[in-house]
Parts: sequence; C-alpha cells; structure tokens
Amino acid sequence: VQLQASGGGLVQAGGSLRLSCVSSGRTFSYDDMGWFRQAPGKEREFVAAITRSGYSVFYGDSVKGRFTISRENAKNTVYLQMNSLKPEDTAVYYCGKRIRGNVYHATNYHYWGQGTEVTVSS
Repeated sequence: VQLQASGGGLVQAGGSLRLSCVSSGRTFSYDDMGWFRQAPGKEREFVAAITRSGYSVFYGDSVKGRFTISRENAKNTVYLQMNSLKPEDTAVYYCGKRIRGNVYHATNYHYWGQGTEVTVSS
C-alpha cells in the first residue's frame, strides 16, 4: 500500500488549506485512516482520524473546531480541511492506515507515505 499526501504549502495565519491522501490499497474502504503531523524536533502528533465508513471521526485537542477530516471511498482518498490556521500548525503532515489499537497513537498506524509540508506564517 502506498499513501500519497498532497495539498500542503505556505499560508498566512487565519488561512485555510485542504490536504488529500490517496491510497493505492485495494481495501481502502475497509481501512480506518488518520492524519498525524510532525514538527522539527518534535514527536509525531495525532491530528485526526476517520473510521472506514466515515461515520466516526476523532480529533486532537489542538485542532478541534478548526480541522475537518473526511473521506471519499470511491476515490480511495481521505481529506483534511484545515481552517483558521495558526503558526503552531506548521509541520509535515502524514496520513496513515490504522493497523491495530486505538486511533490516537502513531505506533498503531502503518504505510505513512512521504508527507506534505504545511507552513503557517504569522
């Protein structure tokens, strides 16, 4: 399985970006998916997750109310709509496929892909 994240870039504080992650896997519609981010010198941080059906979504405390995760199984794609961006959102954003355990820990995910860089200027 390969995951291709895209949509990152440079944006001013208060702006928006929409990230996409396309999976090459044949079982995407059966996979719970998540977004994590990693800033330089920091650990990978949970951002959001969505169950296979899209019925249940989960968010990290720092992004609740600003970010929205969604998916389109017909396109093997999961999205992350990011609004009201802050400088502290600056990081490389990765999508992953959950393979075990709860949705919050990076160690429960696999097939990260190369990530997409988001830079928020103040």
